[in-house]
Amino acid sequence: MELTLYVTRGCHLCEDALAVLAEAGLGDAVQAVEIGYDEALAERYGVRIPVLRVPASGRELDWPFTVADVLAAIKN
Repeated sequence: MELTLYVTRGCHLCEDALAVLAEAGLGDAVQAVEIGYDEALAERYGVRIPVLRVPASGRELDWPFTVADVLAAIKN
């Protein structure tokens, strides 16, 4: 399973999201993507981060999300 977490530098909510993913047992499956280096990503996710994307389904979860939310998203 591969997950993408869109983040930016100095974002305490991004750290919280990573903690939720670790609690769900998915810490090793997460690739954090810094949006600050890509204008298109910054435009798309700038006011929404952290955003978790499940590439297999294309589903995205905006913060705040819980362990239960994450587990439901990866099931579908």
